[in-house]
Amino acid sequence: MITTLALSLTLAGAPPMSLYDLNVQTIDGKDVSLAQYKGKALLIVNTASQCGYTPQYKGLEELYQAYKAKGFEVLAFPSNDFGGQEPGTNAEVKQFCELKYKTTFPLFAKVAVKGDGAHPLYKYLQGLPKNGGEVNWNFNKFLVAADGTVVAHLPSKAEPMSDSVKQQVEAVLPKK
Repeated sequence: MITTLALSLTLAGAPPMSLYDLNVQTIDGKDVSLAQYKGKALLIVNTASQCGYTPQYKGLEELYQAYKAKGFEVLAFPSNDFGGQEPGTNAEVKQFCELKYKTTFPLFAKVAVKGDGAHPLYKYLQGLPKNGGEVNWNFNKFLVAADGTVVAHLPSKAEPMSDSVKQQVEAVLPKK
Protein backbone atom coordinates (compact mmCIF):
# COMPACT_ATOMS: atom_id res chain seq x y z
CA MET A 1 0.00 0.00 0.00
CA ILE A 2 1.32 3.45 -0.85
CA THR A 3 1.91 5.78 2.06
CA THR A 4 0.09 9.10 2.12
CA LEU A 5 3.41 10.94 1.94
CA ALA A 6 4.61 8.94 -1.07
CA LEU A 7 1.25 9.33 -2.78
CA SER A 8 1.22 13.08 -2.25
CA LEU A 9 4.79 13.38 -3.53
CA THR A 10 3.96 11.35 -6.62
CA LEU A 11 0.82 13.35 -7.30
CA ALA A 12 2.71 16.61 -6.85
CA GLY A 13 5.09 15.56 -9.61
CA ALA A 14 7.98 14.79 -7.29
CA PRO A 15 9.93 11.63 -8.08
CA PRO A 16 8.92 8.50 -6.18
CA MET A 17 11.00 7.65 -3.16
CA SER A 18 11.41 4.06 -4.35
CA LEU A 19 10.32 1.71 -7.08
CA TYR A 20 7.72 0.34 -4.71
CA ASP A 21 5.88 3.69 -4.53
CA LEU A 22 4.75 3.30 -8.13
CA ASN A 23 1.54 1.90 -9.55
CA VAL A 24 1.26 0.18 -12.92
CA GLN A 25 -1.53 -1.37 -14.91
CA THR A 26 -1.61 -5.04 -15.89
CA ILE A 27 -2.16 -6.00 -19.51
CA ASP A 28 -5.76 -6.75 -18.47
CA GLY A 29 -6.29 -3.23 -17.12
CA LYS A 30 -5.98 -3.86 -13.37
CA ASP A 31 -4.13 -1.24 -11.33
CA VAL A 32 -1.44 -2.76 -9.12
CA SER A 33 1.32 -1.44 -6.91
CA LEU A 34 4.90 -2.48 -7.52
CA ALA A 35 5.07 -2.88 -3.74
CA GLN A 36 3.70 -6.38 -4.31
CA TYR A 37 7.14 -7.29 -5.64
CA LYS A 38 9.05 -6.26 -2.49
CA GLY A 39 11.60 -8.89 -1.58
CA LYS A 40 11.89 -10.26 -5.13
CA ALA A 41 14.57 -9.75 -7.76
CA LEU A 42 13.12 -8.16 -10.89
CA LEU A 43 14.02 -7.79 -14.53
CA ILE A 44 11.98 -4.90 -15.95
CA VAL A 45 11.91 -4.96 -19.76
CA ASN A 46 10.32 -2.70 -22.38
CA THR A 47 9.11 -5.05 -25.10
CA ALA A 48 7.75 -4.97 -28.65
CA SER A 49 6.25 -7.71 -30.81
CA GLN A 50 7.64 -6.59 -34.18
CA CYS A 51 11.28 -5.99 -33.28
CA GLY A 52 14.44 -7.82 -34.19
CA TYR A 53 14.81 -8.54 -30.46
CA THR A 54 11.28 -9.97 -30.12
CA PRO A 55 12.62 -13.57 -29.98
CA GLN A 56 14.03 -12.59 -26.56
CA TYR A 57 10.53 -13.31 -25.22
CA LYS A 58 11.59 -16.98 -25.36
CA GLY A 59 14.73 -16.30 -23.33
CA LEU A 60 12.84 -14.11 -20.87
CA GLU A 61 10.37 -16.95 -20.27
CA GLU A 62 13.24 -19.44 -19.82
CA LEU A 63 14.96 -17.10 -17.36
CA TYR A 64 11.69 -16.61 -15.48
CA GLN A 65 11.10 -20.36 -15.26
CA ALA A 66 14.68 -20.97 -14.11
CA TYR A 67 14.54 -18.50 -11.21
CA LYS A 68 10.91 -17.77 -10.26
CA ALA A 69 10.94 -20.33 -7.44
CA LYS A 70 13.93 -18.46 -6.00
CA GLY A 71 12.11 -15.10 -5.86
CA PHE A 72 12.59 -13.71 -9.37
CA GLU A 73 10.09 -11.95 -11.64
CA VAL A 74 10.24 -10.66 -15.20
CA LEU A 75 8.03 -7.59 -15.64
CA ALA A 76 7.33 -6.81 -19.31
CA PHE A 77 6.11 -3.39 -20.42
CA PRO A 78 5.18 -3.24 -24.12
CA SER A 79 6.01 0.07 -25.78
CA ASN A 80 5.48 1.49 -29.24
CA ASP A 81 8.16 4.19 -28.79
CA PHE A 82 10.83 2.70 -31.03
CA GLY A 83 10.11 2.21 -34.71
CA GLY A 84 6.38 1.71 -34.10
CA GLN A 85 7.21 -1.93 -33.35
CA GLU A 86 4.37 -2.48 -30.86
CA PRO A 87 1.28 -1.23 -32.70
CA GLY A 88 -1.17 -3.75 -31.23
CA THR A 89 -3.71 -3.29 -28.46
CA ASN A 90 -3.06 -4.70 -25.00
CA ALA A 91 -5.29 -7.67 -25.85
CA GLU A 92 -3.34 -8.30 -29.08
CA VAL A 93 0.00 -8.07 -27.27
CA LYS A 94 -1.17 -10.51 -24.60
CA GLN A 95 -2.43 -12.99 -27.20
CA PHE A 96 0.79 -12.71 -29.22
CA CYS A 97 3.01 -13.34 -26.17
CA GLU A 98 0.95 -16.22 -24.81
CA LEU A 99 0.42 -17.99 -28.13
CA LYS A 100 3.76 -17.45 -29.87
CA TYR A 101 6.13 -17.48 -26.89
CA LYS A 102 4.04 -19.18 -24.18
CA THR A 103 4.88 -16.40 -21.71
CA THR A 104 3.71 -16.74 -18.13
CA PHE A 105 5.58 -13.83 -16.55
CA PRO A 106 3.63 -10.63 -15.78
CA LEU A 107 2.72 -8.48 -18.77
CA PHE A 108 1.68 -4.89 -18.24
CA ALA A 109 -0.27 -2.37 -20.27
CA LYS A 110 1.53 -0.57 -23.07
CA VAL A 111 3.47 2.44 -21.84
CA ALA A 112 5.63 5.22 -23.19
CA VAL A 113 9.23 4.82 -22.04
CA LYS A 114 10.75 8.02 -23.40
CA GLY A 115 10.01 11.71 -23.53
CA ASP A 116 7.71 13.87 -21.46
CA GLY A 117 4.93 11.29 -21.70
CA ALA A 118 7.04 8.47 -20.30
CA HIS A 119 5.36 6.35 -17.65
CA PRO A 120 6.45 7.29 -14.10
CA LEU A 121 8.19 3.90 -13.79
CA TYR A 122 10.43 4.68 -16.74
CA LYS A 123 11.00 8.26 -15.60
CA TYR A 124 12.14 6.79 -12.28
CA LEU A 125 14.39 4.11 -13.82
CA GLN A 126 16.03 6.43 -16.34
CA GLY A 127 16.53 9.18 -13.76
CA LEU A 128 18.62 7.11 -11.40
CA PRO A 129 22.14 8.49 -11.01
CA LYS A 130 23.59 4.98 -11.00
CA ASN A 131 22.32 2.19 -13.28
CA GLY A 132 19.74 4.45 -14.85
CA GLY A 133 20.17 6.10 -18.20
CA GLU A 134 18.09 6.50 -21.29
CA VAL A 135 16.21 3.58 -22.77
CA ASN A 136 17.38 3.66 -26.37
CA TRP A 137 15.49 0.75 -27.95
CA ASN A 138 13.12 -2.13 -27.30
CA PHE A 139 14.20 -4.83 -24.84
CA ASN A 140 16.34 -2.63 -22.59
CA LYS A 141 16.43 -4.32 -19.20
CA PHE A 142 16.66 -3.00 -15.66
CA LEU A 143 17.80 -5.51 -13.06
CA VAL A 144 16.47 -4.85 -9.57
CA ALA A 145 17.80 -6.52 -6.43
CA ALA A 146 15.45 -8.00 -3.84
CA ASP A 147 15.87 -4.85 -1.70
CA GLY A 148 14.55 -2.65 -4.54
CA THR A 149 17.93 -1.29 -5.63
CA VAL A 150 18.34 -1.01 -9.39
CA VAL A 151 21.70 -2.68 -9.94
CA ALA A 152 22.05 -2.75 -13.74
CA HIS A 153 20.68 -1.28 -16.95
CA LEU A 154 21.27 -3.87 -19.65
CA PRO A 155 21.16 -3.10 -23.38
CA SER A 156 18.75 -4.64 -25.85
CA LYS A 157 21.41 -7.02 -27.12
CA ALA A 158 21.84 -8.63 -23.67
CA GLU A 159 20.36 -12.09 -24.22
CA PRO A 160 18.27 -13.17 -21.22
CA MET A 161 19.77 -16.67 -21.05
CA SER A 162 23.38 -15.57 -21.52
CA ASP A 163 25.81 -16.57 -18.80
CA SER A 164 26.35 -12.89 -17.98
CA VAL A 165 22.67 -12.13 -17.41
CA LYS A 166 22.11 -15.35 -15.46
CA GLN A 167 25.09 -14.56 -13.19
CA GLN A 168 23.75 -11.05 -12.56
CA VAL A 169 20.29 -12.42 -11.73
CA GLU A 170 21.76 -15.03 -9.37
CA ALA A 171 23.70 -12.31 -7.57
CA VAL A 172 20.53 -10.37 -6.69
CA LEU A 173 18.15 -13.17 -5.78
CA PRO A 174 16.67 -12.95 -2.28
CA LYS A 175 18.82 -14.57 0.38
CA LYS A 176 17.07 -17.44 2.15
